[in-house]
Amino acid sequence: MPEVRLVGENVEPGVFKTADALRLADQLELDLVEISPNAEPPVCKIMDYKKFLYEQKRREKELKAKSTQITIKEIRFGPQTDEHDYEFKKKNAEKFLKEGSKLKAFVFFKGRSIIYKEQGQILLLRLAQDLEDYGKVEAMPVLEGKRMIMFIAPKKKK
Repeated sequence: MPEVRLVGENVEPGVFKTADALRLADQLELDLVEISPNAEPPVCKIMDYKKFLYEQKRREKELKAKSTQITIKEIRFGPQTDEHDYEFKKKNAEKFLKEGSKLKAFVFFKGRSIIYKEQGQILLLRLAQDLEDYGKVEAMPVLEGKRMIMFIAPKKKK
């Protein structure tokens, strides 16, 4: 490429011969970096490339630190779960939602217990109703094979 369009700090923008652009970058002790190779003529910028890479990595690291990791906690019921077990598991579910974890509640049907599908659905809907202060239902109970699954997401804190 015989000519390049030059941009950057401490440089007056314009079209220069490639050799002149390289010489100018050398004088400023910076790098000549091609930004837009498809433009006519190609666009280059005079900058400190190592510093640019360092700042880019630092920005990505900050963004990664700000992002939250969502954990999914599971609670398993049987279709014939009695009152005490239900209350115990509900208390755990409440704790998980307060911590900010998603909750995957499911009823597992063993053998012929699949005939109690309605009981499983009633159990999950009751759990959703009991936990509505702490989370909202993301997915209603759905039967997948021998499991009836429901997801509850924590409510946003104000």
